[in-house]
Amino acid sequence: MQRLSFFSSHKGISLMKLAESIGASLSDGDFGKRLVFSLSPVMRASQGDVSCIFSRKFLSDVEECKASAIICSVDIMPYIPKHIPCLLSDKPEVSFAIAGSILYPQAMRMGSSSDIVGGISPKAFVAKDVNLEEGVVIEPMAFIDSGVEIGRGTYVGPGSVIGKGVRIGRDCSIGAGSSIYSSLIGNNVIVHSGVRIGNDGFGYARDMSTIHKIVHIGRVIIQDKVEIGANSAIDRGTMDDTVIGENTKIDNQVQIGHNVHIGVGCIIISQVGIAGSTYIGDNVLIAGQCGIAGHINIGDNVQIAAKSGVHKNIPAGQKYGGIPARPIKDYLRHMIMLSKPSKYSDDKVKKKNG
Repeated sequence: MQRLSFFSSHKGISLMKLAESIGASLSDGDFGKRLVFSLSPVMRASQGDVSCIFSRKFLSDVEECKASAIICSVDIMPYIPKHIPCLLSDKPEVSFAIAGSILYPQAMRMGSSSDIVGGISPKAFVAKDVNLEEGVVIEPMAFIDSGVEIGRGTYVGPGSVIGKGVRIGRDCSIGAGSSIYSSLIGNNVIVHSGVRIGNDGFGYARDMSTIHKIVHIGRVIIQDKVEIGANSAIDRGTMDDTVIGENTKIDNQVQIGHNVHIGVGCIIISQVGIAGSTYIGDNVLIAGQCGIAGHINIGDNVQIAAKSGVHKNIPAGQKYGGIPARPIKDYLRHMIMLSKPSKYSDDKVKKKNG
């Protein structure tokens, strides 16, 4: 059967070695030398595949499963057919993520589906004073301006523009059609296609006759292990910097305004807009389509529900939701009240006048 993936499968790793690598234990040591090559959903798995089951609601197809192993927790194991060994993990989703990076390393970064080999396309423009470390890949039609520094093993996709003086660290991936200006980027950063980093922010001053553009001379600082989804935009600061903290993950189509500071380990889901000069702490989760006002502080470990409008500070550790955003219990209570028919509802008025 033709495999439905653009990425090549692994050449083979034993279950024992895979278990050690993903922080799991093998339910039956007799299967330790069995080789696996790829990942597959339970319903499509065949010999050589590893599947995963995170909860009991996904057990409907397991009796027909033909996988060579299943990643799951101890409480799921009794439901797995005896002929399929289990890779038992306290955190099966984390183990699955690590397994994917082992079996499909090419899918973890951009580039061709074959092994990436360092080199500069003759169809790319690279200024004479650019500093490239070993193993950098620059694809056709990329434009690398004067004074740029790019670290070892970094990939720059076709049609990308890297502006004057930008520094990009090691083992980064810059997607096709991206543009990066006035920025310092750390190591192991992933920038997906169409991202815009370092354009000037939306800053203007008005008087009676016209609108004056405010100069932006700040930078964008992207720390290590950040990932930025397709078509997102991060504006450079006015005089201070816009900062994205280490290991923060930003989804597609997110707008981050000038001077925003985002902490370590945050998750920002698609279509969020963050206005200028807002400070966001560490480990914050902002769900999709939220609007965050400017010049406010959001504390560490805050969670904000989808489609919320945040216009004032949120203390650390709180869960907020709604428009305007409020503590999540208040928001849910309000939604329940709105869902109940009022004394003025059409049905009650009709019965009263009946």
